[in-house]
Amino acid sequence: MLQFVLVFFLGIFLNYGQDLEPRVYANVVKDLNVVAAGYVFMNGNVLTDPSLPITDFTLHSHNFAVNYIRTFGLANKLARVQIVLPYSFMDGSQTRTNGDVLTGSRTGFADMKIRFGINLLGSPALDKAEFRSFEQKTILGVSLVTSIPTGKYYDDKQVNIGTNRWGFKPEIGVSKRFTHVYAEAYAGVWFYTDNNDFMGKKLEQKSTYSLQGHASYYFKNHMWIGFNTTWFFGGKTITDGVEEDSQIDNWRVGGTFSTPIAKGQSVRLQYHIGAYTNNGLNYYALSAVYQYSFF
Repeated sequence: MLQFVLVFFLGIFLNYGQDLEPRVYANVVKDLNVVAAGYVFMNGNVLTDPSLPITDFTLHSHNFAVNYIRTFGLANKLARVQIVLPYSFMDGSQTRTNGDVLTGSRTGFADMKIRFGINLLGSPALDKAEFRSFEQKTILGVSLVTSIPTGKYYDDKQVNIGTNRWGFKPEIGVSKRFTHVYAEAYAGVWFYTDNNDFMGKKLEQKSTYSLQGHASYYFKNHMWIGFNTTWFFGGKTITDGVEEDSQIDNWRVGGTFSTPIAKGQSVRLQYHIGAYTNNGLNYYALSAVYQYSFF
């Protein structure tokens, strides 16, 4: 069972509030290590920092990331730490109001993200022997994602890989098992510090709220398929005290397929697309992840 329950979506490093990440609060054995490497292709009106006051922007983005997760016991509750280090290749174009088309590219590391989470109810910290006989019912968990401004950033450019600011997302999640089906729901809020070096100005952003829902069906051979959806809204930007018409109200849907390929190893594919968008950020994304779990 361990080879599939900790897969995660690598798109988390690209867009605040838009990640589609099933099994975040999954019940797994303690003292487990997970290393994963993945690729994400994104195409459309998408930015590494959706707070930017930019319109008519199209981006082709090739993204790679390495991830590490460690589970452990904390006050007899299952806890975990996840670290994501991404690298991005971006090519984009923007149509300006006068009809001119600007093109450009960026290459470099994106902002590192660290997630700390703990399952408060329904998921005790169990070793391998205890875990084999444990049946998951309902899990209630909380987590905090921290975005660290380590990404490549040019203070004279509107479009960057890094965001040049910190971000913090507290989140609460519920996971319930129904025989072969796992149903999950998360609610979180992104809070941002200011970017004081945005084209010689100060860029502020109000909080972005997000809701996620996932339903996954697991087969006897540990292969699984899932439906994923997220709604994110808010996030209005303020540049040097002037509010932009940048508030978002977007909804995305997607699907996930995961299969084990060897003991402790799995491969996962995911696709998601905008179902509704009111303010840009209309794109599709494809990802492929290889994962290895060990003690």
